[in-house]
Amino acid sequence: MAAKDGTEVRLDDTDRKILGELQRDASQSLDDIARNVGSSKTPVWNRIRKMRDAGIIGAQTVQLDAEALGFEACFFVLIRTSEHEAEWQRRFLRALQERPEVQEAHRLAGDIDYILKVRVKNARAYDAFYQALISEVKVHNVTALLSMEEIKSTTALPL
Repeated sequence: MAAKDGTEVRLDDTDRKILGELQRDASQSLDDIARNVGSSKTPVWNRIRKMRDAGIIGAQTVQLDAEALGFEACFFVLIRTSEHEAEWQRRFLRALQERPEVQEAHRLAGDIDYILKVRVKNARAYDAFYQALISEVKVHNVTALLSMEEIKSTTALPL
């Protein structure tokens, strides 16, 4: 496996167990992680540090409950554009980066150019997001799909 700097990083079973524990709950103590992977604290800390330095472990954040905080609407926004020059892409990417409603954005192969995951309080808030976006960048077609129910959501990788 290549690290962000291009160097080769080899992960063994213990590294994968540590990563699994961190994916499950990054707030647990180093002692708990070590106990759960069958090792001691210092070697586990050294492995975690090595994986952080290699870029395998990124920022550690907290998962918030969107609905409990009033963000009840999740839209998947499909965007087609006829614009593909660098200046348009720069403006489009900046517009997405500046909008906290956009949780994910992907450039796609196929008929749709981009898909966004947008979390807002309600349909009116989505419309405000949409109006702001199209005022900044020209898009050919936008389709918004409202998620009726989140069936599965995880950031965990299948290690």
